[in-house]
Amino acid sequence: MPAMMLLWGVALVLATAATTYVVHKKLTNGRGPEPDGVFWDVFGGLVVIVPAILVPAVQWSPAGLIMVFVGLVTAAATLASLRKVERIHAAEPRRRAGFSDDAARHEHILEQWRCYELDPARTIDFPAMTDVRTAETAALTRAMREAEYCKVTAGTDYRAAVERLAEALAAAERAAGVPAISAPR
Repeated sequence: MPAMMLLWGVALVLATAATTYVVHKKLTNGRGPEPDGVFWDVFGGLVVIVPAILVPAVQWSPAGLIMVFVGLVTAAATLASLRKVERIHAAEPRRRAGFSDDAARHEHILEQWRCYELDPARTIDFPAMTDVRTAETAALTRAMREAEYCKVTAGTDYRAAVERLAEALAAAERAAGVPAISAPR
């Protein structure tokens, strides 16, 4: 009996969550090419949900109430999770104006630094650019981490982080003795 309840409970949770997700997506993003797609999605979910409630209720009558409660909680939790994910995506930093320009500048700065990391001649000529024991290079690596963090985190000032990264690269190049003409641009 407990194994049967567990099996039907898992089926109920999965079917309820999947049905809630699909119906919510279709109702918020458009129903798609089929006019009765939502009906069939609900029907398909109910094909599993109804037996998952009724079969345990036949064996033990309080199980029906428990299963209805589990189904309702699952649907509510799924909707709450979907709304939270939608809020997070709406606040995503990539949606800000100018993000692509900041990201392009960030990538350009990283390409400049990679020359010191990947080009053996530059690594030999300017070893301080890859030595984090040097204060300026350590500051550069912190600025890289900060810029990456700000790139993917809502509510941060990505543009300012990229600017600090550019300044840190310039300071590290000066400290390493990189001639202005030799600096990769």
